[in-house]
Amino acid sequence: MAVLVVILALVLLTAVIIVVASPLRAARRAPRAEAGAEDGELQGLEARREAKYREIRDAELDFQTGKLSREDHAAIDAALRSEALDILDRLERFRGARDTGADDGGGEADGGDADGGEAGEEGSTPRGA
Repeated sequence: MAVLVVILALVLLTAVIIVVASPLRAARRAPRAEAGAEDGELQGLEARREAKYREIRDAELDFQTGKLSREDHAAIDAALRSEALDILDRLERFRGARDTGADDGGGEADGGDADGGEAGEEGSTPRGA
């Protein structure tokens, strides 16, 4: 009987400690949550990039198998590659902003747009090939 009382007291003490310490644990998790949100956004952009690449490959396969005409393929390919370049620009700006800081990254985002034109030229090279 005495052992049961001790166990019950320990369980009650543990519950009180958890309730009292929960605000402290939440405060420690807040910076991690912000970093987790940035990582989540980065992972989301990378997933969108991979999905867009898959769409481009699927459109190419549809063209090669005769499911798409040359004109349809050209229109779809141009739209998909434009969307892919937008995603790549956003990834580049996001990584630049994360590496250089908030204010500096904003200035580099403007430079990223200028680089986006170069990326468009690089992206158009495979289309021409």
